[in-house]
Amino acid sequence: MNERTYKIIDLFGNEELKIVENKAAPVANLFDDYDGFLEKFEVKKTTDDCFTPPEVFKIVLDYVNKNCNIKGIKIIRPFFPGGDYENIDYPDNCVVIDNPPFSIISKICRFYIERGISFFLFAPHLTLFSSDIDVSHIVADATIKYANGATVKTSFLSNMFGDAKIIGDADLCSKFKELNQKNKVNNPKYKYPKNIATVSGIAWIISRGVSIKLDKKHVKHYRGLDSQKKHGKAIFGSGFLLSKQAAAEQAAAEQAAAEQAAAEQAKESFIIEWEISKKENEIIKSLGNNFKT
Repeated sequence: MNERTYKIIDLFGNEELKIVENKAAPVANLFDDYDGFLEKFEVKKTTDDCFTPPEVFKIVLDYVNKNCNIKGIKIIRPFFPGGDYENIDYPDNCVVIDNPPFSIISKICRFYIERGISFFLFAPHLTLFSSDIDVSHIVADATIKYANGATVKTSFLSNMFGDAKIIGDADLCSKFKELNQKNKVNNPKYKYPKNIATVSGIAWIISRGVSIKLDKKHVKHYRGLDSQKKHGKAIFGSGFLLSKQAAAEQAAAEQAAAEQAAAEQAKESFIIEWEISKKENEIIKSLGNNFKT
């Protein structure tokens, strides 16, 4: 007999091992230390294998605990590489809080709705409204970097918020911004004097449609400035010292490039305003009529 496990946790992080008979092919055991499991098995990681960092899951768990009555309820996390959420023995008193494969998120929601299983699921932010299913759409606009290196805009879907269809939660959004700021690595940006030419600086100019040509007698090859030496730095890829004339020519090209970029952006930035049709106005008028005030 093939057996497999899935994870049950509580609000305090305590875990319980649940063993069920595997009706399909055997899959890996999730409880062999989740992090160790990921290292041991070199699973090909796609956008559907976005392993959730613990600090991200904590924000989500705290949010659900604050807004829903889940005290004493078993929290199920069935989604992991090789897992089979459809064949898990869900307890009567449980809620699924997890990060499922985004490509089948609508199918997963319908599966839980049909079986009366409560859920709070990670979902793709930009297509959060794409399926007409009986759920609450919690817009969090969370930029999450998952353990597979993928950075994905994420929001959530749930059937635990009653008649609320759309919830834009600024506090939840703020929690993720705070986490990102905490984890952010502030790499320094370098700004060179006007008398220095670098390959990236010239590339910035020509990529905006402006050409530039500097004569040999007005430039001198230079690997690093004296001010960089005490920091152990140099001009990346080396560069050139410029005469006053060459520096002025480069400055003029930079100005022209900036103006060209602004003009191109203005051309591309136009707005099309969509109108509401007569049919849609009739639908709008009917909304809310079936609800008691």
